[in-house]
Amino acid sequence: MPKTYNDLYLATRTALKSAGVEAYALEARLLVAYAVGKTKEEFVRDLRLYTSDENEQKIAALLQRRIAGEPLAYLIGEWEFHGLPIVVTPDVLIPRRDTELLVTTAKELLLGRKMDARILDLCCGSGCIACALGHELPATKLVAVDISANALEIARENFASNRLGSRAICIQADATSSPPMSIGQFDMIVSNPPYIASAEIMTLDASVRDYEPIWALDGGEDGYRFYKAIIKYWKSLLRPGGFLLFEVGEGQAATVKEMLSSAGFRAVGSRLDTLNIERVVIGKM
Repeated sequence: MPKTYNDLYLATRTALKSAGVEAYALEARLLVAYAVGKTKEEFVRDLRLYTSDENEQKIAALLQRRIAGEPLAYLIGEWEFHGLPIVVTPDVLIPRRDTELLVTTAKELLLGRKMDARILDLCCGSGCIACALGHELPATKLVAVDISANALEIARENFASNRLGSRAICIQADATSSPPMSIGQFDMIVSNPPYIASAEIMTLDASVRDYEPIWALDGGEDGYRFYKAIIKYWKSLLRPGGFLLFEVGEGQAATVKEMLSSAGFRAVGSRLDTLNIERVVIGKM
């Protein structure tokens, strides 16, 4: 019997719910729309139309991989961050809602003060933070740095698709060592670095541990390797009055704030996420 797109959506939603996927309804819509080659709007429009056996087979194959633990973002090759479409592959971390606080905090600090700021995004991964900042602050200039050439290719693709043009450039460099000499000075440095202690990596959920790049998660023995290095090697790139913003893991804020204070930063503080966890730490030169 022929099936409609809605039939396939409902069956996919039921299967994801039974598998324990938390956002089963949202994921079912995204998975089915991707499998049949429709935008979200086209999918909603065509729900009552009949579809093909070929589409049903495509959905079944993707559903099997999702139930096995593979993240939906990698299956469909895209994830939303701060309202923007971000291309993702297993070479980069999947953007998290928590990280949007880094963007809103940066915007809050720059609005009305330095609208044409030069911003450095360290450990940029997919470039999602730089994309969001470029979208929210259209006069800014952005430099995205990562050690991974593959990650930088994804970042460049996202800069192009989100129309940042020549305002955003990528540089390959190691955040745990001295910056390239020609990189210049900045009004703000933002970073969501690896911050999970090495021994804790194997305790992560399998969808993270088995699929996302470990090098982008592992913050060294104590989880603070990148914070220490960035403060040591990269703070000299900040102009007077410039800001350094970090995303931090749960329970790390106090230690990172002490690091900033000891390094001579002023107005050291933090911002709480929706669960009242100190998620962003701020220091001013």
